[in-house]
Amino acid sequence: MRRTRSRIAIGLLSAATSLALLTPPAAHATPPGHSEWIGSWHAAMTTAAASGPSAEGFTDTTLRQVAHLSVGGDAVRVRISNAYGTDPLTVAAVTVAPRSDDAAGTPTVDPKALTEVTFGGRAAVTIPAGADWMSDPVDVSVPDDSDLVVSMYLPGPTGPATTHRAGYATSFAASGDVTADAGEAFDKLDTSRYFLTGVDVTTRARGSVVFFGDSITDGVISTVDANLRYPDQVADRLLTRPGPHRCGVLNSGISGNRLLTDAGASGDSALARFDRDVLSRPGVQTVVLLEGINDIGNSEGALEPEQLIAVYRQFIARAHAAGITVVGATLTPFEGAAYYTEAGEADRQAVNEWIRDSGEFDAVVDFDAVLRDPAHPSRILPAYDPGDHLHPNDAGFAAMAAAVDLRTIC
Repeated sequence: MRRTRSRIAIGLLSAATSLALLTPPAAHATPPGHSEWIGSWHAAMTTAAASGPSAEGFTDTTLRQVAHLSVGGDAVRVRISNAYGTDPLTVAAVTVAPRSDDAAGTPTVDPKALTEVTFGGRAAVTIPAGADWMSDPVDVSVPDDSDLVVSMYLPGPTGPATTHRAGYATSFAASGDVTADAGEAFDKLDTSRYFLTGVDVTTRARGSVVFFGDSITDGVISTVDANLRYPDQVADRLLTRPGPHRCGVLNSGISGNRLLTDAGASGDSALARFDRDVLSRPGVQTVVLLEGINDIGNSEGALEPEQLIAVYRQFIARAHAAGITVVGATLTPFEGAAYYTEAGEADRQAVNEWIRDSGEFDAVVDFDAVLRDPAHPSRILPAYDPGDHLHPNDAGFAAMAAAVDLRTIC
């Protein structure tokens, strides 16, 4: 998969990177050669959906899920979330196993690679409702750009599951405790994620960069199990750097998310979740902000641009207080989408003008310029439009990834 992503991105890199405004690397970067915990993978969590597995929860079930790591390391920690649970969540057993891309889209692992995960020295943990829990360090080496297969046994009933619905990665389930199974016991569940919210690694990389946003960051309409979301493709580019100059990549996108409004299975408002999904992640050096089109579209232009700008300023202030660099991303074209209005387009243009020209961000990446059709700038270029006129296709995600100047984020 990685070679496929590279071929898509390299052809676009030279022209697209000139669209980014440049700043020097962050002054607070981890010193080269110093090993510490950083985030390598993240899924931003929401409340359960109205129906389906997340609403029903799980009883006497082992879930097997795949986290595609950005950078590797000498040890891992697993993060499990019960942030939206209504009752304490008991996790009775967890295993991890690194594997190559050759088994992508399957539950298959080498049983010899399976390693038990503990929590305070115990195999089981009970996580209070509303809380997350971090495992003990697991002494297992994981490569860059690789899959970590995480299996957790839930005796249940769990009640409604804390979830990430647009995972675009196949998840699997089996009855009983089969956390040590090679894969034969598992059946395909869906492409959502349940309870698993993060994987940290020990590494000599600089730190991590968080891509924070809505469905475009989340990778909606990207190819399942191919890891072609634009943050994934930025992660591939970062791996061309020497080890101490790399960064982990954390995807904090949630499909349907908004800056100002809580939206159930589309997540708490971006303003409400910023601390959990950005500031609390380990080793964060930079955050890339791409969000606001759902506020504009769903309000049909009724929101004033100043309302969205006020939220961006909150993000900038809170990130800077934590020593984190902030890259602003322009909102991408959406004419033809179901919620497009001319008033909304005027708001998008006003917000983008502020992002480009205000000077309040540490750097800017102009995704609008990358994706728009020169002959019809309020629309996505047809080559990047899968048909909904809102989300880019895999090639569009590659163009976005190529436009991110690596010197502004890591």
